[in-house]
Amino acid sequence: QTQLVESGGGLVQPGGSLRLSCAASISSFSMYTMSWYRQAPGKERELVAVIPPGGSTTTYADSVKGRFTISRDNAKNTVYLQMTSLKFEDAGVYYCKARRRLVDYWGQGTQVTVSS
Repeated sequence: QTQLVESGGGLVQPGGSLRLSCAASISSFSMYTMSWYRQAPGKERELVAVIPPGGSTTTYADSVKGRFTISRDNAKNTVYLQMTSLKFEDAGVYYCKARRRLVDYWGQGTQVTVSS
């Protein structure tokens, strides 16, 4: 059964850092494009970062460029999101998504709270 489990969320002060992880129970993980999304209360889910199967070219939302880094470890079936210089507007539920051949799998999300 395909399953994505996010972890690493929590409460952080503005300017702080967090590292999110997404462990995937999925065959051929290395062939999936992995993404991180986030959703703040009352807002639509938005794309944060994308990493292709080879991991060579990553894509970021303008709002997180230079602060967030997406990476993957295909040997561990895990994708990461390193978040630095966090801002109030980065708060929300962060979801990872696996995509291959137009089929998407989502995790349940991990909460990130930015508060002083």
